Amino acid sequence: MRTRPFRTALVAVAALAVLAVTACGDSDSGGAPADGGDPGITGTVTVFAAASLTESFTTIGRNFEAANPGVKVTFSFAGSSALANQINQGAPADVFASAAPANMKTVTGAGNGDGTPTTFVKNQLVIAVPKGNPDGVTGLVDLTGPDAKVALCAEQVPCGAAARKALDAAGVELTPVTLEQDVKAALAKVRLGEVDAALVYRTDAKAGAAEVDGIEFPESAGAVNDYPIIVLKDAANPAAARAFVSHVLSDAGRGVLTAAGFQAP
Repeated sequence: MRTRPFRTALVAVAALAVLAVTACGDSDSGGAPADGGDPGITGTVTVFAAASLTESFTTIGRNFEAANPGVKVTFSFAGSSALANQINQGAPADVFASAAPANMKTVTGAGNGDGTPTTFVKNQLVIAVPKGNPDGVTGLVDLTGPDAKVALCAEQVPCGAAARKALDAAGVELTPVTLEQDVKAALAKVRLGEVDAALVYRTDAKAGAAEVDGIEFPESAGAVNDYPIIVLKDAANPAAARAFVSHVLSDAGRGVLTAAGFQAP
């Protein structure tokens, strides 16, 4: 006679236990998405970033959007010096990621940064040559021949400043046939067959590995660029901007950057 009520009580207790566990799980998560996103941020975050960050930041942006479905990330990729000037002239941006501290200082020195920049990666130069290295380039001295056509970045651009430092360290003087305003433009000259070589970042050569080879040279070790990032003072979406910077600095963000060939800071 007691069997049915006893079984009914067991079922009720089990159901209550399941509800309790579920409630605890909801309470512990605080309503946050399981992927670690921030449910409190929405809208668009605009990121001005050095051209050499194009591939890695595009991936990081997609990952950030996936973790925060209410947020859209838009990018402006260009030479750091050009981006710094645009920011100081009032261009709307939430985050600035520079390929060198000097260009970041242009922004923070004008009072347009919010807080202190954080160095998040480093990058190093290589000699980009056509796939297969048809001219057998092994170092900077191989670029000094009278018939050698070489592309460099302009010296006000971080890759150009690093190239000048490396060339001075090697005691090598080059006469480039073109000076480009960002590293992607210098690399494109090699890809299009317009020059025999270019000094570009290791990460850019890696991204273009289907068409170019990156030749390491020892003097580049003395011309490594630090990459700082900062939320901007006049950010239209400061909450999303801070969340994006945090994502870049996270293990997930650093994993993308390391896979692209960047060095830890």
